[in-house]
Order: sequence, then C-alpha cells, then structure tokens
Amino acid sequence: MSGLRIFALVAIFFNLLGQPAFAEKRVALVIGNSDYQNVARLSNPLNDAAAMTATFKDARFDLVLSRHDLKASEMRRVLRDFADQVRDADVAVVYYAGHGIEVDGVNYLIPVDAALERDTDVYDEAFPLDRILVTVEPARKLRLIILDACRDNPFARTMRRTIGQRGIGRGLAKVEPASSNTMIAFAAKAGFTAFDGDGEYSPFATALAEHLTKPGLDLRKAFGFVRDDVLKATKNRQEPFVYGSLGGDDIALVPAPVLSAPVSPAPDPSDAIRRDYEFVERIATKEAWDFFLATHPDGYYAKLAQAQRNKLAAEEARVAATEKARSAEEEKARLAAEGAKAAEQAKAAADAKAAEQARLAAEKKKAEQEAKLAEAQRAAAVAEEARIAAENLRKIEEEKAAEARLVRIAEEAKAAAAKAKADEEARAAEARAAALQKALEDARIAEAQRTEAAARIKAEADHPIGPLASLSPADKPDETRPTDEQIPRLLQTELHRLGCYTGSVDGNWNDTTQHSLALFNKNAGTTLDTRVASFDTLDVLRHRNERVCPLICGHGYKADGDTCSRIVCKAGYEVGDDNTCERLREKKPTAKRERAPEETQPSAKRAPAGEPSYSGAGGAACGARSCSAAYAGCKRHAAEIGRQGYHCDSEYSSCLSTGEFIGRRCQRHGLAKN
Repeated sequence: MSGLRIFALVAIFFNLLGQPAFAEKRVALVIGNSDYQNVARLSNPLNDAAAMTATFKDARFDLVLSRHDLKASEMRRVLRDFADQVRDADVAVVYYAGHGIEVDGVNYLIPVDAALERDTDVYDEAFPLDRILVTVEPARKLRLIILDACRDNPFARTMRRTIGQRGIGRGLAKVEPASSNTMIAFAAKAGFTAFDGDGEYSPFATALAEHLTKPGLDLRKAFGFVRDDVLKATKNRQEPFVYGSLGGDDIALVPAPVLSAPVSPAPDPSDAIRRDYEFVERIATKEAWDFFLATHPDGYYAKLAQAQRNKLAAEEARVAATEKARSAEEEKARLAAEGAKAAEQAKAAADAKAAEQARLAAEKKKAEQEAKLAEAQRAAAVAEEARIAAENLRKIEEEKAAEARLVRIAEEAKAAAAKAKADEEARAAEARAAALQKALEDARIAEAQRTEAAARIKAEADHPIGPLASLSPADKPDETRPTDEQIPRLLQTELHRLGCYTGSVDGNWNDTTQHSLALFNKNAGTTLDTRVASFDTLDVLRHRNERVCPLICGHGYKADGDTCSRIVCKAGYEVGDDNTCERLREKKPTAKRERAPEETQPSAKRAPAGEPSYSGAGGAACGARSCSAAYAGCKRHAAEIGRQGYHCDSEYSSCLSTGEFIGRRCQRHGLAKN
C-alpha cells in the first residue's frame, strides 16, 4: 500500500475520531456583515462567514466565536470578549466579511448601522484595522487576520468630503504589520476590489475553506493555493494578497497528525548465526571454522562451515602431496645423477609414482569438496532468496493488516459519530416532545382552572350569601392608566374580587374601603398605604388571581369553599353565639317582687331614635341600627375589658354582608338588618 494512501486513511481516522490531541490552543472569531441599514444589502458575507465557521469547527479549534450583522456597539463588545479568549491562546484568527473602506491609507471595517455621511464619520462609526491587531496581539505563536472586505464600497461614493485632499481609495490599502508572526490576508491586493461570484460563496471563501485547514500544510503554501484557485475562478481578475512575515519553520493552522511508529518485526534468530558465519568466512582458517562449529554445532550454517573446513583440509592435503611428489622427483633425479644402483632408482621411481598418485587423489578430493561447497552455496543462495521473499510477503501482509485496521477504526469512528448525532437528534426530539407535552399539560390545567372558576361563579350566583369573591381577574375598562377619580372605584372592585370588600362599589375612599385594604395587607403580607387610593396599589391588586381575604360568614352560617351555607343543628340543639350547635336550655321560673315606684323609672335616658344604645352589662342587645354604630360599640367594650378588639373587624365585615352584628355585648339578633 502506498504511503499517500496510508496518510489519507490516517487523516480520515483523525477527522472522524473527532478530538485529536492538539497541544496548542487555537481560537477564531468570524464576523459576517450583510444587512447594512443605509446602503444596499450584501448577499454573500453571511454565507461566507457560515462556511468559515464550519471550517474552523471541523478543524477542531478550541473556540469559534461566530457573529453576524453587528452594529458598532455590538462589534466593540465582541472584540472585547474575544480579546479575553486570546490572552492564553497560541493561535488567533479573525475572519471578517462585509464592507471595508480605506481613508488616508488606513483601513476600516464598517458595522451595519454606519451612515458615513461625511468622511470624518469613519473615525466614529467604523473600526480601524489596528483595533483588530490589538485584539489578537496576545497570541503566542500566530496572529492571522483575513479580510474579505475588498468590495466596491458604496459609502465612498456617497460620503461628503470635508477636506478636498483627503484620500478615499478603492479597495483596501497595503499594510505592514509591526508584530512578528502576524499575517494579514486580503481577498484582493491593495487598490483592487474582490468579486462575490455567481455561487452561494465567494471565490475567496471557497478557496479558504478548501486549503486553509489542511493538516500540516504551511500557511504560506495554503494561501498560495488560495491565490491560484481565485485567479482561476475569476479569470485572473482577482488576486488575493498576503502581508506580513513568518519565520523559517512551517506554520500550519492544523498540525499534521502524528503517526505511531510501525511495529518492528521480531528478530530472526538465524541473523546472528549468519553474521558469525560471514565473519569466519573472511578469516577462512581451520581454527576459525572449528570455533564456529563448536559455537553453532547444528543447523544450516553448521553444515556450510563443515564444508568450508573440509575444503581447507583437502587443500592442505593436496599441498602436502604435491610437495611430497616434488621431493620424490628431486630424489630420483639426484640418484640418477649420482649413478645410483638400479634398485635404488626403481625404489625412487616407485616412491615418485606413489607420491604422484597421492597428489592426484588429493586433487580429486579437493575437487569433490569444492563441488560440495558450491552446491551448499547454491542452496544457501536459494534459501536467502526464499527468506527475502518471505520477509517481503510478511511486510505486504502487515501493510494490508494495517490498512484494514485503519479502515475498521475509521468505520467505527464514523459509526460512533453517526450514533452520537442520532443520540443528539433523539434527545432534541425528546426535548421537543417534553416541551409539547408540558404545553398541552399547561393548556389542560388552564382549561380546568377556567372551568373551575366558571363553576365557582355559578355557585356564587346560586348562593348569594356572604362576601363572595370572583376568582377571575376584574374587567378592566381599558388598557390605559386610569384617572385619579377612577382609581378608588377600581380599587373597591379589585378588593371585592379578592374577598376583602363587601360594600357597594361607589368610588368613595372611606373608612370601610380603607379597612378592606388593611384586611388585604394582613392576609397578603403586604404594607400598602391604606390612607390613599394609588395606582401602584391597584397594580398590586390586579396581579393577584386568587382570593386573599378569608370568607367570613354571618351568624348561623359557615364557610363552604367560596360560599356560605346555613348551619343546621339536630333536634334539641340550636346555634350558639360561637356558631356551634348547643343544647337548648330550659327556662327557669323567676320570682317577681314589687318594685318601688322610683325603681320603675328608667335610670338613664333612652337613646334617641337612630342612635346606638349600648348596654353596660350582661348580654343585652345593643340596639344599633347600623354596622358602623355596632362596630364602635364593640370597640368601646373591648377597650373596657382591656382587649385589642381585633374580633370587631371580622364581625363588622359579617355585619356588612348579613346585617347582623355578633358580639359579646350584643345578642345575635340585637342589630336589625340595614
């Protein structure tokens, strides 16, 4: 398998795995301004910003802050927030798509709410490029600003010049960053404009998304590829340009994936024996071969070593036989020269012949050993070729296994990503279903509450006894603020709805109404001012949807939900002063005595008609003909016996609803109905 194919599979694996371990912190800010308020709307910046946002997110940036259609105040806040993120970052990138303008050699980015009626407005309504440079300055390794703002700017054509010689250029002006490791990329070089193109994205944004975040690709080469693509797409009418300088090391937005080192194959035990054999072969002595055979007595190389030793032994025997034959010939020649006897000559001839035969035998044995050695060497060559072929086959199998493993890991990562996406969609569907269910439940509860309120209103209409409170909000005359004359009447209406007021709604802010508001404060835990009828008090009452003051029923009645029902006692019992059933008491006969004439005279003047007559002792009827008079009598009696008289408030409210005042100094029927 080729190296490029393995690299591609590894890249796919890291992309699908989702979280490669990058040591650097990389942050990006993407701004797309399209919806300008004072000039024609731009079509592509939003799409280009969305494409770059997806590009940086796919490249696993630690933070990608995406904003669009920013006003001046919003743009200022976004830059300030992004500066906080850059402080501990290694790489900071800002991509801006929208309108830009150059005034007196300074480049400005234009928010969507800028008007730029005069050339001097640019200082107040736009952002200089230096502001962006200050934002990314804390980044430790790389600061990159990409300006897709080299469009034909309509502000330059319409703004009024305050100084005739002030220069407003076409496109953007050339820049030279003061900080090292800072790069500024323009969609078109200084003085030229860029094209939005005919597609969904501009040619510049399309090329950036294609090349900028390739793993391991140096930034300068990436922008070189971007330049080539844009020139090709615009037929050489638009040339992107890069300003700034970087160091000699490659700087990539996305580091190249680190491939794990290949697993080394297990060492072959025969390799050490082979190296020993080759070393002894260079020495080529019997002693060396004897040492090798003693160290490695068995195996393939032991047989080769034995053959080499036999060859050396045969060679020594041949040399010895040759030397012996030469000596015999010399001896024969010497004897012949000295005229030796025939017997001695014959013996010498026989010795010479035997020596020659021994030499021939040694030569033959040597040839045989050489043939055996050659055969062994051929076998060794064949074995070595087989070993190399097996090694190559093993490497091929390992590469295939590695490829299959990477493909399997990539498929598992892809399946995991798909499962995670499906789980996320399922959770979103569950959340939507839960929200829908909650909405339905809220609607059901609201409908039940409306039904219950309607039932209570109907029950109150059927049982008009006691101070009934409407649980539905009071009808409002209109949505405007009421006048001061209307507020008392509205307050009485609201207090009646909340069960704290039972009098007539007449708009008079009198003691009765103030007392009702005091009852509301007591039961609601508020501290509203009871002396004046204010709109703030009305607003507080309107926000209460349920009864506040408890239902107070007259004598002989008891509270039953939101209505008063009559108390019924069994035979022989009657309703007592405390509204409980008590056994009827038998009347005892009393002895009469004659009174003196002076005793028959009244001891005090009878109160005139219409005035309350208060009995000073026992439980005599008070004889009051109004609830207010009875209330005053109750308070006076409470003061006499040293009590606070809180019970008079509830009895007064009961009197207003039933016409009967119940108190310790007044019998239950002592006050006539009003």
